[in-house]
This record gives sequence, C-alpha cells and structure tokens, in this order.
Amino acid sequence: MRRTTDHVVVVGAGLSGLSAALHLLGAGRRVTVVERAAGPGGRAGVLDLGGYLADAGPTVLTMPHLAGEAFGAVGDRLEDRLELVELHPAYHMRFADGSALDVHTRAEAMEEEIRRFAGPREAAGYRRMRAWLTELYSVQMRRFIDANFDSPFQLLTPDLARLAALGGLGRLGPRIGRFLSDERLRRAFTFQALYAGVPPTRALAAYAVIAYMDTIAGVYFPRGGMHALSRALADSAADAGGEFRWASEVTSLERRGDRVTAVRTAQGEHIPCDAVILTTELPDAYRLLGHEPRRPVALRHSPSAVVLHVGTDRTWPVLGHHTISFGRAWKRTFEEITRTGRLMSDPSLLITRPTATDPSLAPPGRHLHYVLAPCPNTATGPSARDWADLGPRYRDALVAELERRGLDGFGASIQAERLVTPADWTAGGHAAGTPFSVAHTFAQTGPFRPRNLVRGVGNAVLAGCGTTPGVGIPTVLISGKLAAARVTGELVPRGTGARRLRKATAP
Repeated sequence: MRRTTDHVVVVGAGLSGLSAALHLLGAGRRVTVVERAAGPGGRAGVLDLGGYLADAGPTVLTMPHLAGEAFGAVGDRLEDRLELVELHPAYHMRFADGSALDVHTRAEAMEEEIRRFAGPREAAGYRRMRAWLTELYSVQMRRFIDANFDSPFQLLTPDLARLAALGGLGRLGPRIGRFLSDERLRRAFTFQALYAGVPPTRALAAYAVIAYMDTIAGVYFPRGGMHALSRALADSAADAGGEFRWASEVTSLERRGDRVTAVRTAQGEHIPCDAVILTTELPDAYRLLGHEPRRPVALRHSPSAVVLHVGTDRTWPVLGHHTISFGRAWKRTFEEITRTGRLMSDPSLLITRPTATDPSLAPPGRHLHYVLAPCPNTATGPSARDWADLGPRYRDALVAELERRGLDGFGASIQAERLVTPADWTAGGHAAGTPFSVAHTFAQTGPFRPRNLVRGVGNAVLAGCGTTPGVGIPTVLISGKLAAARVTGELVPRGTGARRLRKATAP
C-alpha cells in the first residue's frame, strides 16, 4: 500500500486540534475534524447563562502571534478574523494588606508603577528582571518549547548551556528573589507557576517564561469572548476546505498492522484516513490506540480549580478586567492544593470581568464575572463524588470571601450562575478532575513529557496540553503545529521516532 498522508483525521476541535488542522491544510492535506461537542473550543468553549456568554475555560490570552501562525498557514490573517484588545493594565492585583498593583506590560509604565508601589530599588530590580525574562524567552522558545523531542539527548545543545547560565535550571522563587525583595512583587511574577502545576519554590526557573508571556509580551482579549478565537480558527479551517463533523464522538480506531486506517464514531460514521491526530485527554488517546507508554513513575497531574461564573446586576470599581486577589497565605496555599489535598484556607483568587472590555457578553446594564479558585485535583484531594456535597458549600464560602474583600453585595447581585468543580471536570473526561492536565515537574517537561508519538503506531500523533510542549493557550497552539509537522515531515528532528513517522507517512 502506498503510504501517503493525503487525508488526516483530527479528533477534537479544541485549540490544539484547530491549530493542527490549519497547519495541515496549509501543507496541502485534506482534513476532517471530528468533535463530540456541537461546536469548536474544547476547554475554550462557551457557556450561555441566559444571555450571559461566559468563557468555559481560559480567560487570559497571550502570544496571539501563535494563532496568527495558524491562520497564516492557509493564507488567512488573524486581524481579518478576530478583533483583539490589548489590556492595559494586564492585571490588577490586590493584596491582603490593602495595597494594590497594576501590572503593565510596557516597561516604562511598569517601572513607574513599581517605583510608586515599592520604591526605586525594586524598580531597578524590575528592570534587571525584565531583561532576564526577555533573554530567557529568546533562549527557550524555538529550542525547548516550539520543538519536537524524540530523545533527552536533543537537549544537549549550546542553548542548554545558555539556559543553565541564565539560572533556568534552578528554582523559580529564589531566582525571582534575586531581583525583587518585596514579597508582594515576588508573588506578582511567580504565581504563574501554578499554570504549570508546580509551586514557585519547586518550579524550574525556566518556567519564568510564563511570566514573560503574562507581564511583558502582552495580555489580550478578543471581542466576543475568548471562545471567539476558537470560532475564528474553525471558520478559517472550514473556508480553507476543512470538513467538520460536529456532535460526533470517536469510539474506536481501525488498525491494519501498525497503522490507523479509519475512525469510527458513536453515530455510526466510518471515516477512512491516512493519518490521525488525537487531541483527547491522554487516557482516552491511549485507550483508542490500545497502548499506554510505560513510565518509571506514574504521571502527576496539576491542581484543579473551582470556577464560579456569575451574571450580576452590578459591578465594583475595584475590579479590572483581570484581578488577582491574594490572601495573606502563600507557601501554605501551595502546600494545601498540591500536597495535603485541602482547600485553600486563605485563598488567592483570579476574578475576570470580561464585560469591562466587551459589554455585549451580558444583557444591557448587566455584568459577567468569572471567579477561579485553585483547588486540589481528585487524586490529591476530595473525590469527584465528594464535590456533590462540597461544591455548594464552597460556593457560599467564596461569595462570603469576596464580600469580605470589598465586593459588597456580591451574593445579592447574582442573576445567573454556573458552578464548575472537579466533579464537572471529571465528568468531562479530564484525568484527576483537572482541566490543567499533566503537571510540569522536571520529570514531565520537554523530552520527559508524554511524547506526541506513541510506540507501535506509525501514523498517529498526539496533541493538546498533556503532551509536548504543555499547558496553556500558547503551548497548545504550538502543540497542534508540532503534531502537524510530525505528519507532514516538516520541522522534524532527527530522533528515531521522527524517522519512523517520516518513513510511515512519506508519499
């Protein structure tokens, strides 16, 4: 049989699947995207709460040029598909001592804000830290993030020496502490480690690259909500010739030898293919492939989150578009959600108010708020079953805490709401009840992270936040591009697994 990759089936229309589809279409492949939901987005979908259009997943968009790369693969332009608003400030931070800090991504504005907030010495430290973050990003992006790995030996490059010289192989918290002595400022530039599923004291300093994305590269919001990005990518792919099968759940893969020859769905569809990209949760992908790679140590998952979506009849002037409300506790908070499995006794919360930028997301005169509280995943803390009783009580505790922190009358203002807990993430198929997938521990980073190739299958590739390069909108967009490169043979490194796939899929 002539081994081509003329027709590729992408399972899942989340951001990684849509990115993969666009890069494949741009490489001349015929693409069918199969999605179990009625529309695009996956984690980045939408909830309609009676006229309040809430983002179901991520609310912070950084590095939009990566989405631009996906559009550009088919000759499209992001600016023709999506209106992005750069947020100034990117974040408003409020601390338990009553102080407040606006996080600006422009150097002069942020330096002046830090000078006001903590004095000239900290402002000078910020200048040095900003230069360090920028260099760290330049070293990591193309070599360690936007790259397929087949062996740890691929790390042995001059860039690894540069990364080590920059302190990227040390610990994040102490490294930031070399620049900033004010504990509040240290929080502002290390809380992003939670996105990687690791406390700042244990996270690699290399993950300061997330702080670069958050506090230097710029934070954006699409008109129409974050889910507008998913719709725009799907529309672009459809206009480029991609075919979508909505409300179709893949139940099995047909195999002939080491190759997938077709995809079957619960709706009775039989879709022949030359290659397949799976963007499902890792356990589901391995189940479909009939093989789970052996690892010396079981995978560790990131903490989870409780999210309270509320539509209200008022808002509060202390809130920005994105507000981080820090509790007094810090190290104890991470200990609780990552090790002891307890709910935060003194929570730090992300409060997003998208109607501050796009009032059309709520009925006239109303407002939309998204409150995210990190919590243990179900492997560490309460089980999915426990959350049936715990969820409503924790919801009330969050409302009370918000009112104590200055959002007077928050509970009484609620007109519509949706509470999402680890039980809901579990019901949605997320392993360990977390939407943040596999944690970025050292043993689960770079070439040690679950690979996007699976041994024994010659024409199947994985994409999404569980595989290379990891969790977050920028990284899942890259994940889709890397998966497409595995199929087309472009940008493929010289590892043995890459050679196997190239041989299996070459025309």
